[in-house]
Amino acid sequence: MMIRVGLILGLGAAVFTSALPGPCSASPTTGAWQSNAATFVCPMHPEVKSGSPAACPRCRMKLIPAEAAAERDAPEELAEDRGKTDGSTLSIRIPDVLVHDQDGRKLNFYSDLIRGKTVVINFIFTTCTTICPPLTATFRRVQQDLGERAGRDVHLISISVDPVTDVPERLKAFSAMFKAGPGWTFVTGNKQEINLLLKALGANVGDKNDHTPMILVGNQSANYWTRAYGLAPASTLVKVITDAATRTGG
Repeated sequence: MMIRVGLILGLGAAVFTSALPGPCSASPTTGAWQSNAATFVCPMHPEVKSGSPAACPRCRMKLIPAEAAAERDAPEELAEDRGKTDGSTLSIRIPDVLVHDQDGRKLNFYSDLIRGKTVVINFIFTTCTTICPPLTATFRRVQQDLGERAGRDVHLISISVDPVTDVPERLKAFSAMFKAGPGWTFVTGNKQEINLLLKALGANVGDKNDHTPMILVGNQSANYWTRAYGLAPASTLVKVITDAATRTGG
């Protein structure tokens, strides 16, 4: 079963203006572009460009070819929506795939975790040594700042981009490392179905190490979704979440 929801692709300037290093130069060596040179961009910050596959000075993600970034940002299902720049809602489909949580329980992703809820979704894998630990630590701070609303009004979801390795037991141990509280679900499952889910959410990558620090904030009841920078201060993310949770209609 496929469920259609709306996804607002505006990144929100307030979410990205966190206490991060200053603007990146076009190239660490030349600072300029040759029109015939290969272009590499940051998956999370498309304005960061370079002539070589270096690391983004803002989020430390590996830069990827611009063509690959374009393909990931506009998957086949959304081909008809390519080129939209007016902030209009894109129509995507979130599959109600079978997943497992950190306790080994079987869940249908949309029916059990998304429908009727305000959710915050990030993408991690347990063997990551770069952005996943700070992403998860930020989620923990967000959960603490939400207080009693966490697990009641707002639900946190961490989806593994390495489901073959990240069996429920590994996710359970990983969640314990960050003292994840009730209302925070870690998701894994069959690789094919998880890949389908990641693609639908705009988070599918060929190499797990290239996954984005993007998070999705959504209020399914209001048909409202937006993206945010997962390494922004927790207080900034709580504001984005609160705005989503208070939305009506859609």
